[in-house]
Parts: sequence; C-alpha cells; structure tokens
Amino acid sequence: MFVIERATRRLTQLLAGLVLYGASMALMIESRLGLDPWDVFHQGLSEVTGVRFGLIVILVGAMVLLLWIPLRQRPGIGTVANVVVIGLAVDAVLAVLPTAGPMALRIAFLVGGVTLNGVATGLYIGARLGPGPRDGLMTGFVARRPGRSIRLVRTVIEVTVLAVGWLLGGTVGAGTVLYAVAIGPLAHVFIPLFTVPERRTTAATAALSRPERRTTAATAASPRPECRTTAKAAGGPGSERPVPDPDAVQSAEVAR
Repeated sequence: MFVIERATRRLTQLLAGLVLYGASMALMIESRLGLDPWDVFHQGLSEVTGVRFGLIVILVGAMVLLLWIPLRQRPGIGTVANVVVIGLAVDAVLAVLPTAGPMALRIAFLVGGVTLNGVATGLYIGARLGPGPRDGLMTGFVARRPGRSIRLVRTVIEVTVLAVGWLLGGTVGAGTVLYAVAIGPLAHVFIPLFTVPERRTTAATAALSRPERRTTAATAASPRPECRTTAKAAGGPGSERPVPDPDAVQSAEVAR
C-alpha cells in the first residue's frame, strides 16, 4: 500500500509540476518583457515557422532527447512527459490567458511567471522520475567530459540558444535577466521542499538486521565455553587438553 501511495504521489507531483511549468511560460510570454534562454529560442522558431509555440517546445524537446543517444543518457518517464506535457500546457494556457496591456499587469505576469516556474521546477524535479531533456543534455555532456564544469556547460548552451533565438526574433529583455538571477535561488528553496523522500522500509529493515550481525560477531569473538572442559576435570591424570563439546562439533561441521 505504501509503495502504491508513493508512486501515485510522484506521478501526480510530476504532472502538476509540468502543467504549472507550461503555465509559467505562458505568463512570461504574455508579459512581453523577456523570456528565459530556451523560450527565446522557442519563440524565435515559432515566429519564423508560424508553428504554435507549444508545438515548437515539443519538437525541440524531442530533438534534444535524440542527442541523449550519443551521450548514453537514459530517459525516465518524467523525461518523456516533460517533452509532451509542457508544450500542451503552454498552448492551453495561452489560449485562455488575457493579453496584459498596462505595464503593471505585464510586470505582475512576469514576476508571477518566474516565481511559478521555480515552484514547478521543484515539483517535477522533486518527483525524481527523470530530468527534462535540456537538463539531461547538460548533465550528459558533463558526464562524458569530466573535466568540464556543469556551470560552464550550462552557460555555453544557454548563451548559444539565447543568441540564436534573439536573431530569430525571440523576446529578450528585463524578464530574461530576472529569470537568470532568480531561478537559482527559487530552485534552491523549492526542490528540497518538494523532493519525495527515499523509501523508509529499506532503512528500517537494515536497522533491524544490524543487532543480529553484531550478536554473531560478538559470539565469534568470545572464547568457546565448550572447550573449557578438560580431561583432568573428567578424571584424567593431569592432562589439560580440551575436550570439545559434541554440539559445538556439529555446529562447526554445518558451518563448513
């Protein structure tokens, strides 16, 4: 029962995080004050091709996932869901979200979108069902090139997609800077908050088995009482050779 409840929580948390992630992207798009690097790239492709933003997110995610093959990364269920659910969610929210006209409303959309993005990141990463395709690209590259730092690899990747997206017509602005500054601290707060703990039954079982191992070791280290009976005590004249106990001999044979 505990395993089923835990799996249900992880799946529910994953889906909630991915849907909220899509909603946060829609809020930042409607603010028109700047997007995070990957969404600048997505928006630029959408402007050039005329394809819906959410569909672009899905297609780019699928292509990035193909890059995992030479990096020998294994996707989880959360990785595949990330590719599909976020794209569908962002298009659904954009369809019903009103356009932010006044600057105050645009700023509210931006701040709300960045904050919600931090919450969503904590939810889907905390479910521990696999990283997103873009995160896996970064960690997979570092795993294949141990001398490179994660910070350097992530910076190079995001600066590249940001520059290409801007050249294609994506929106770069105050929101881009705010996201870069705020997402780290937000993730630092929300990922530990929403991380699903490890199974407790394994630790409990290990704790219960430890006293038995300690008892066995103590028994093995202690002198064998069955060897203290001597031939002298049995009536032999002056000999001190130990006479083994029959039960001990039988136990030793079994142990062999």
